[in-house]
Amino acid sequence: MHLHVLGICGTFMAGIAALAREAGHRVTGSDANAWPPMSTQLEALGIEVMPGYDPAHLDPAPDVVVVGNVISRGNPAIEAVLNRGLPYCSGPEWLARHVLAGRTVLAVAGTHGKTTTTAMLAWLLEHAGLSPGFLVGGLPANFGVSARLGAADAPFVIEADEYDTAFFDKRSKFVHYRPTVAVLNNLEFDHADIFPDLAAIERQFHHLVRTVPSTGRLIVNAEAPALARVLAQGAWTPVVAFNSDDGWRAQPRAGGFVLQVSGQAETPAIDMPLPGAHNRANALAAMAAATAVGVPLAALAPAMAAFRGVRRRLEVVGEVAGIRVYDDFAHHPTAIEVTLAALREHAPGRILAVLEPRSNTMRRGEHAAALPGALSGADVVYVLARPDLQWNAAEALARVRPPRVICATVEDLSARLVADAVAGDRIVLMSNGDFGGLPQTLPQQLQAAHAAGIL
Repeated sequence: MHLHVLGICGTFMAGIAALAREAGHRVTGSDANAWPPMSTQLEALGIEVMPGYDPAHLDPAPDVVVVGNVISRGNPAIEAVLNRGLPYCSGPEWLARHVLAGRTVLAVAGTHGKTTTTAMLAWLLEHAGLSPGFLVGGLPANFGVSARLGAADAPFVIEADEYDTAFFDKRSKFVHYRPTVAVLNNLEFDHADIFPDLAAIERQFHHLVRTVPSTGRLIVNAEAPALARVLAQGAWTPVVAFNSDDGWRAQPRAGGFVLQVSGQAETPAIDMPLPGAHNRANALAAMAAATAVGVPLAALAPAMAAFRGVRRRLEVVGEVAGIRVYDDFAHHPTAIEVTLAALREHAPGRILAVLEPRSNTMRRGEHAAALPGALSGADVVYVLARPDLQWNAAEALARVRPPRVICATVEDLSARLVADAVAGDRIVLMSNGDFGGLPQTLPQQLQAAHAAGIL
């Protein structure tokens, strides 16, 4: 079967393409943008990615067109699909029908931490010998791929996104997955282009809760008020709480945490390679979900100690003259705040926080009022204020405590960072896009400045 994937370079759709390829299908795709790590993964799999959305990409006609949620009416490719009467479906629909059916599904949902928690959970099951399938919205270092089918009778772990499914299906993606175990990591307002308010997102999360069988488990963050409101709408499945004295809790210690599980006599120490309270919460959620499908409590510590993280989650992309550069996906005020707190916990030195407000919600200014507080953990704040920004960055950040630098182009921003950075600094680049290639070019420019004796 020949699948053509529209919007193939998005993390979710790239995973769909990888799974279809592994299942033996011929896969091609179209996208307006392509950047690592998904573009390189698709290339390594031998999947042809065609630039843009030319209807000619659909010749000869594929057996089915799998449509990503970035595709809207008016897109020339989808207009050709409709006008020619070609078979089409959404990515979640294809996944549910051809991969998830008949499997024990573990779905990880939440505003923050989905990718890391999904990768952790897949690794815990792998370390336990279960050979799980998975689809992660990033590239887990332990696996080197974002998606795989796994053993036919093994559980399948999926990052469960609340964003809408497709132009013809405005339900959240995760309602298609029918999980046996659902992790609800946290819940805040986001995706302002889709949802009018937090209550609308809570309704979608309750739709997910309604699909979990009474023989399954809900793994829920007890410190998230919005999730408490979701459960108050009705729950028919046993709930396991984390960040709770009545469930799973982490007591921080150097290099990790002590795991405390209500009703368990033993509290094993967990060596944790990832810093920050948010990553400890992610670990609790993943471990609770793993035990829900039979992984022994004693197996968790060695597995977690061997977890190597996910690309673009505080990923070190360069170190020059004592200046370390991180690439991070943070694009919501809470994610920005916890990322900076994790860096502060991890090592001494100045933190240079560099933000590209790129998501639809960020560009609209929905989070502008929260940014000064979120960025207060940095020593210097740099913001890329592109022309499509719908709010005034200088005004919105006037009360930010650290010094701030507003730049209009990636080139100006890079030059300023090279001029400002000194040994011991940690530069963290935060964006849900490719940041104009800055994670790749900034270490090179720092290296050139060092070679020239400037650093």
